Amino acid sequence: MLYEGFMIHHSFCSSMDGKGYDFWISKDASVIAAPVLSDNEYIHICLEGYFNLEYERMSANAKHQLFTASKLIMELSNLYNISPLFLQPHSQICPGSHFPWNELVIYPVDGYH
Repeated sequence: MLYEGFMIHHSFCSSMDGKGYDFWISKDASVIAAPVLSDNEYIHICLEGYFNLEYERMSANAKHQLFTASKLIMELSNLYNISPLFLQPHSQICPGSHFPWNELVIYPVDGYH
């Protein structure tokens, strides 16, 4: 299957309600995978949290959660032969206006960090 990229959600997204994601990354950075991928165009990754509030500092747990997301995106990119740089928000309000995109750093040449 050819995917266009990755769609990023937060857990307060109204389309989540216990489903609608392919991979869930909890605040403790554990990953839950859906039994099958749900969309023919995008792989949906949901990060537990609400990113519509400005963060003063990223907690160690939040950094670990984003590191896990980066690692997952790199692994899925290799598996499905899609660029890890094709990331997009689900909507204007999801994953939130203060989602830490700069912390979700992916280096396709050298891998994640």
